[in-house]
Amino acid sequence: MRRSRVWALPAGLAAGLTLAGCGVPESGVIQAGPAASGIHSPGASPVPPKVVALYFLHDGDLTPYPRKAGHPADFRSVLDMLFAGPDAAESTSATTELPRLPAPPEVVVDGEHALTVRLPTGAGRPGYRALMQLTCTVAGVAGSSAAKPTDGPGGGASATAPGSLARPEVKVSGDGWTRTLSAGPCPDPIPS
Repeated sequence: MRRSRVWALPAGLAAGLTLAGCGVPESGVIQAGPAASGIHSPGASPVPPKVVALYFLHDGDLTPYPRKAGHPADFRSVLDMLFAGPDAAESTSATTELPRLPAPPEVVVDGEHALTVRLPTGAGRPGYRALMQLTCTVAGVAGSSAAKPTDGPGGGASATAPGSLARPEVKVSGDGWTRTLSAGPCPDPIPS
């Protein structure tokens, strides 16, 4: 067995030199297709996406709009959808007062009944209705078992899974300002 290992190295080296000598150019890693996801058992069925409530405005009133999110839904993906605004179907009745962000916000759990959403530098200070859109959406995700930690580029959400936060306070902060809002006045989300 030891002898075959000794011969395998020179054989592989010789094959590489042969290809290099034949004019075959070297290449780096070529990115193609989705990342490998492992082997699934034949009996396993895919997990359906979670439905989360994104809060937009309908005739000026805060209204939940159900939206499918990846499973499990996390703060990052939900906030990305919220700040992107109503989709084509929702835009017939929904509007938003949330600004377009230069970078993703960060969500941090501050104990048992509070969350902090930090808007990126340059985001500006949203008005009350926009802050309530954010508060109600984040509180809805926090109150479900959907919230999971995420860690992505741009700071990411550093929240732990806060499934026990039923109606938390949400602290929203930006460049030199902080506002704490209660999720108490949020309309109940549409049942999934």
